[in-house]
Amino acid sequence: MPKKQRKSLGEILVEKGLITAEQLKQAQAQARTSARPLRQILVKQGLISEEDLTVFLSQQFNLPYIELTNYLIDPEVIDLVPEALARKYLLIPILKVAKSLTVAMVEPLDVFALDELRMKTHLEIEPAVASETEIRKALDAHYRSRGTMEEVIESLDRESLGIKAGEEPEAKELQTIAEEPPVIKLVNLMIIEAVRQGASDIHIEPEEEVLKTRFRVDGMLREHTPPPKYLQSAITSRIKIMANLDIAERRAPQDGRIQMKMEGRDIDIRVSCVPTIYGENVVLRLLDRSRVILDLKQLGFSSQALAKYKELIRRPHGIILVCGPTGSGKTTTLYASLNAINSEEKNIITIEDPIEYHLPGIRQMQVNPKVNLKFSSGLRSILRQDPNVIMVGEIRDSETAGIAVQAALTGHLVFSTLHTNDAPGAVARLLDMGVEPFLLSSTLIGVLAQRLVRTICSKCKGKGCGDCLKTGFRGRIGIFELMLPNEEIKKFIGARAEVDEIRKTAVGAGMQLLRQDGEEKVKKGITTKEEVLRVTEEA
Repeated sequence: MPKKQRKSLGEILVEKGLITAEQLKQAQAQARTSARPLRQILVKQGLISEEDLTVFLSQQFNLPYIELTNYLIDPEVIDLVPEALARKYLLIPILKVAKSLTVAMVEPLDVFALDELRMKTHLEIEPAVASETEIRKALDAHYRSRGTMEEVIESLDRESLGIKAGEEPEAKELQTIAEEPPVIKLVNLMIIEAVRQGASDIHIEPEEEVLKTRFRVDGMLREHTPPPKYLQSAITSRIKIMANLDIAERRAPQDGRIQMKMEGRDIDIRVSCVPTIYGENVVLRLLDRSRVILDLKQLGFSSQALAKYKELIRRPHGIILVCGPTGSGKTTTLYASLNAINSEEKNIITIEDPIEYHLPGIRQMQVNPKVNLKFSSGLRSILRQDPNVIMVGEIRDSETAGIAVQAALTGHLVFSTLHTNDAPGAVARLLDMGVEPFLLSSTLIGVLAQRLVRTICSKCKGKGCGDCLKTGFRGRIGIFELMLPNEEIKKFIGARAEVDEIRKTAVGAGMQLLRQDGEEKVKKGITTKEEVLRVTEEA
């Protein structure tokens, strides 16, 4: 029986009705006379867009479709494939896992390219599909500007970028500069390094003579290699383009978002630009979805506190508050709490600002002031959606507080956050917002205050090593203070008692203070006394 012959790209496109047989014939003739690939002719003649063709190839051959503009590629992966081979076959390596190398290709079924890749890399090749335009840009960005961040910076100078001393480039010039391969590589390397260090934020801070760069790792800002001051506009413009912001606007604050992939992980980046006297200050908040903790057991609760908290979040109605300053892990705790109680029998809806992570099976709403969607108005809408559980990102005003109390009174379990130093302080804050004491005492079922402390590096035991960047710490864990209002505390709330009285009663009923929980973790060798004192000095 004769072997079935594989259909050509042109035949498949005709068969699928994307082009006509006559159009294919003309394109094939031009391809022969110009010695150019058929796909290039089809795109050039406008018979099919490059993106549509790439997506079609991906679907037809059941291969991943890669958008390279959203990929952060490790320089070590690039080094696996020689530039000559990559340009010869129009391909670029993007990810190595064990003995497998994923390669984005224009012609993913080219057996000659696949064989040569296997011989050169001694790895199994997993082909993926990407557009020719994106692959050519990626080749220039990753092969023309090889090396470390320091080496890339050295390759950039005013003359090569066309930046004149003392002059701010125009918007069109900035667009061109921001698309230069070394500039793309520089910004990508900065993000890659921040992700590798486990940074939550990248700060790009212009001063009079320098462009300071800092990473926030485990809650602490650390200086990073500063690029030359003359690269300020190039770096800022590159980030703005990635975040779909207006590069010509430098006098007003702007916020944007970048979604990227690195080593198979989704990295969500929130970008904030604000004008200062020395140029725009840029902060990138990195949200690595693969690192989010959705298991309460991993947050740092003691076994006793965890048992009490698990029982609390399974109550049918009432208000549960998580308190602490910005960056204390409140949102992570809320997400882990919702994840723990999520089931087919429950309708869980949130209103957040911003939505940091997407939770499967949970309806999440984003605050949007442009259409007057605030926490208060969003909460009203949620109550018409037949919810069992509601999560309000933050109670910021009396209106939101009042609606949250009413929701709890009508049989809903409400989670939210407050910016207070400790658990008893949440009571005073809500009373100051105008919540009636008798309503608060009948709806508040639990308050959890928390902080994040750095944990001692497991490899060097605090001495400082390459793994912990010589700090002696690697990672963070929570310390907690859980107040469960009993009848006596409820009476104090109803009587508007002083916070100190409520705290004293809560401690008498078994509440462990933040510092006490921290001291337990010091005894277990998890963190240090100085670290606990640092985060609890105001608690």
